[in-house]
Amino acid sequence: MDLSLPALLPELILTLAACGVLTIDLFLPKEKRKMAFPLAVGGILATLAAVLALYGRNITTLDGMFVVDRFAVIFKIVFCIAALLVFAVSHAYLNDDDNDVPHGEYFTMMMFSLLGMLTIASSRDLIAIFVSLEMISMPAFILAGIRKNDIRSNEAALKFFLFGVLSTALMLFGMSLFYGLTGSTNLADLSEGLAGRTDIDEVALLAILFMIVGFGFKVSAFPFQWWVPDTYEGAPIPVAAFLSVASKTAGFVGLFQVMFLGLGELADMWRPMFAVIGVVTMTFGNLVAIQQKQIVRLLAYSSIAQAGYMLLPLGVASATDGELNTQIVFSVVGYLLVYAFMETGAFAVATAFGRKTGKFLVEDYAGLFARSPALAVAMAAFLFSLAGIPPFAGWWAKFVIFQTLIEGEGLWLAVIMAVNTVIAMFYYLAVVKKMFVDKAEEPAAIPLPRVLAGAIGAAAVVITVGGFLPDLFGRLAENSHFF
Repeated sequence: MDLSLPALLPELILTLAACGVLTIDLFLPKEKRKMAFPLAVGGILATLAAVLALYGRNITTLDGMFVVDRFAVIFKIVFCIAALLVFAVSHAYLNDDDNDVPHGEYFTMMMFSLLGMLTIASSRDLIAIFVSLEMISMPAFILAGIRKNDIRSNEAALKFFLFGVLSTALMLFGMSLFYGLTGSTNLADLSEGLAGRTDIDEVALLAILFMIVGFGFKVSAFPFQWWVPDTYEGAPIPVAAFLSVASKTAGFVGLFQVMFLGLGELADMWRPMFAVIGVVTMTFGNLVAIQQKQIVRLLAYSSIAQAGYMLLPLGVASATDGELNTQIVFSVVGYLLVYAFMETGAFAVATAFGRKTGKFLVEDYAGLFARSPALAVAMAAFLFSLAGIPPFAGWWAKFVIFQTLIEGEGLWLAVIMAVNTVIAMFYYLAVVKKMFVDKAEEPAAIPLPRVLAGAIGAAAVVITVGGFLPDLFGRLAENSHFF
């Protein structure tokens, strides 16, 4: 088996850093436990530096299971940046949390979950993708229930774990069926083995259904999203942000690699499934989000709707038109790049507001502009971007999805997406109205730690600049195709 250490260097650095944080934390006195944060950040920065050094290179190692190309490198950069933003949010949350969350274990679990995200970006084999998904999920189960004395956190972890185990079993069974059909788990060999086959329709259809169930759980698509609201609400808010952004993005990365690189020959089978799932997912998420009174649950259902938008382009995929498939990957990658910043920013503001007030209802945001103008403006920017309202980058992300649907002759999907975009504006703008129009019952100012303020400010700047200069995201997305 061939082995290229430079290709694996980011993963090796992150593994050593995670083990180092956990080991050092064992010997630190309780009053020094905050040292886990700078150690973890240092490990992520070192990993990011190693990833950047690989940009522009093309390396295939481990007998084709692991590939370093621009697609992999760009997503590894996104995962590292998202982790740094979540770590900044976690720093403020952990320092004010009354549940005595162990800092060392918390950051170590996040780093091991991040390790799975880095490996899935380079995985070109069903076994590698499966192992990567498990590396992402196992630490996430622990993070969801890390507040051991909080019954809501226990419930969040249990629901997350049960749904996760079921979806994993079904996905693995689907992968085993494809191995039985082709005799290989390598995505390139899988595609070659399926080409021109007309005798496998029933088995292939069953295997695709099982695969969709597994990935549907990872990206919180309907009807596999039932764990999301309770898990997001019960888990620490930074963990909810981590699941909503980094974990979901990793799920989409694995999904696109399997569907286009491995099962592209069967696009006529899975295309209508994703069209229906995308429509139902975004419609369900938006309609239920309108009824939410709690900000984290609102963001949870919003993230379900966002997953629906990103699934729609799969509903116009082609088994023969490579140019269209390239456009599909471009549109969803661009959306994921923007989504990482606007969703993390919204959860960061929720953390900043709730850390001192202890309030998470939408009603509690009344008069936020009078209490903290910067916080209110930032939250409005993130919500406008999620809604697709200019001048923030979300408008471009939705535009490229619309464009792809129309070019792929999916006009009916574009129309339904347009209707859903209007529906979503109701609950996003309702929160904005609360912050800027309604009066606060408690006009006291909200203190904002520097690290948390920096994370919110960075995310706000990115989506604002990206809204005026969408080519910044467009060029990254254009360079990230794997065809």
